[in-house]
Amino acid sequence: MTQGLTAHLTGQVGTLSLDIDLSLPATGVTMLTGPSGSGKSTLVRALAGLIRLKGDVRIGGETWQDTDIFLPPHRRAIGLVFQDAGLLSHLSVRGNLEFGRRRAPQPYAIQLDDVVDLMGLSGLIDRSTVRLSGGERQRVAIARALLTQPRLLLMDEPLSSLDPESKAAILPYLQSLHQALDLPVLYVAHARDEIAAIGDRIAVMAAGRILSLEDARPGPGLEGRTQGEINALARAALDAGLSPRVSD
Repeated sequence: MTQGLTAHLTGQVGTLSLDIDLSLPATGVTMLTGPSGSGKSTLVRALAGLIRLKGDVRIGGETWQDTDIFLPPHRRAIGLVFQDAGLLSHLSVRGNLEFGRRRAPQPYAIQLDDVVDLMGLSGLIDRSTVRLSGGERQRVAIARALLTQPRLLLMDEPLSSLDPESKAAILPYLQSLHQALDLPVLYVAHARDEIAAIGDRIAVMAAGRILSLEDARPGPGLEGRTQGEINALARAALDAGLSPRVSD
């Protein structure tokens, strides 16, 4: 497997003790799931450089963190998408996208027109962001993140605040991410429909550790299980003292 990202991180955040060993391929969407409070969002923040844990983070041939190096968020080529789209309300959709592109080094590997097509924004491009639905706002937020030309896209429960109708409308766009993007994506989710529809791989986290990392394919693995079943497996593995496991 070609390594896109490797992270070995340890530390204490509040009452949570973290011991993380994570490797992501150079492309594809890895879904990160597990019980609430297991450290998923903390891992996202650590990869983004928003908090500092002990250890190392590398992507390709570039070191973002080790014993001597700690790149701040603005020096890590990372696209971030959270529950709150965080759009600039005084700018149109186009203005928000252009804002993201201004952060990117040239030449642009990801073109504005391609991202607009990928996220279905052509009919919204000149609209004020205050007139967008929740799902539309998240599509703009994802497009803006992509236009920063990231080497890693981090998405922390981007659909959790949407109603079922808005969520159903945006899922087809997210399904195309793994086919259209040549970069690793780490996507935090609890909902079974998101995990099944979007992921190429599924990582289960509990109590600050990655317990399993598997291909999201039909069969006896995690795909198709309910979130309650996934959480139960995570707790059982932790109680049994099992070490993290990565499928071939």
